[in-house]
Amino acid sequence: MDLSIIVVNWNVRDLLRDCLNSLLKATQAASSLSTEIIVIDSASTDGSPQMVQAEFPQLRLIASPENLGYAQGNNYGANLAQGRYLFLLNPDTIVEPETLALMVEYLDRHPEVGALGPQLLWPDGSVQSSRRRLPTLGSLFWESTLLGQWFPNNPHIRRYHMADQAPDHIQPVDWVVGAALLIRRETWQQAGPIDNAFFMYFEETDWCQRALAAGWSIHYFPDAKITHFEGKSSEQVIADRTIRFQRSKIRYTRKYFGAGRATLLRLFLWSTFAIQWIEESAKWLIGHRRALRRERMIAYGQVLRSL
Repeated sequence: MDLSIIVVNWNVRDLLRDCLNSLLKATQAASSLSTEIIVIDSASTDGSPQMVQAEFPQLRLIASPENLGYAQGNNYGANLAQGRYLFLLNPDTIVEPETLALMVEYLDRHPEVGALGPQLLWPDGSVQSSRRRLPTLGSLFWESTLLGQWFPNNPHIRRYHMADQAPDHIQPVDWVVGAALLIRRETWQQAGPIDNAFFMYFEETDWCQRALAAGWSIHYFPDAKITHFEGKSSEQVIADRTIRFQRSKIRYTRKYFGAGRATLLRLFLWSTFAIQWIEESAKWLIGHRRALRRERMIAYGQVLRSL
């Protein structure tokens, strides 16, 4: 088996349908490759598993009774997979017909490359930021915090997002966004599975860092293109998404920078969300768009209690 495609789904039935249809077209275009598609459904309540059973009976479906998250879901799929390459793919994606063949061909020609990320596009065709350098303490304090909102063009974030490198040429990177990640099986075996402690967010960062430490290269490959409707699963629960992101950031910081710095980051994050809660409360008190302010107060309150 050449290629195992693993799609972990949670409550995005219609997007999943479009994703699977695009995958079938891409596998037909890559007819020289033997492929399998494994769908891991994480306790969806929108009829996703029933849709897959009815419309895509040729695919392998695992309907989990619980929400496994990105890490555990992909690990489950990888344990079932037979391919020499594993393609971890989010369900909110559309794969261009030539993408699979191009990516597999590239890894076949570059045995030193352990993982490959395509160019991700927004639905309007513009390029998403999907390649990164490894986080630094600076980027951890600036990324997705008030500091980053106040000073979005700061050098910490520009470095982290590789703003100094054009997104239209093949290049080695430290990690790529896990919405679409092609992995050589030998690399997976050496780096190990995704850390289940990261339910969602920073899991691909951690995995790619371990792959680099094992001596593999990771490349960004813009010749292959995938449209990504980013965050359609996680945006259904905004507070939960923020909580999981910040918790994973703290976990990553503890793993690579130590408990002391992780504690400082947690205190910093708590203070920034407290500031935002106070700001929303003040606007609510003066009667400015009260329904919105109340919704945000509740969300920030949930985040504060989680940190």
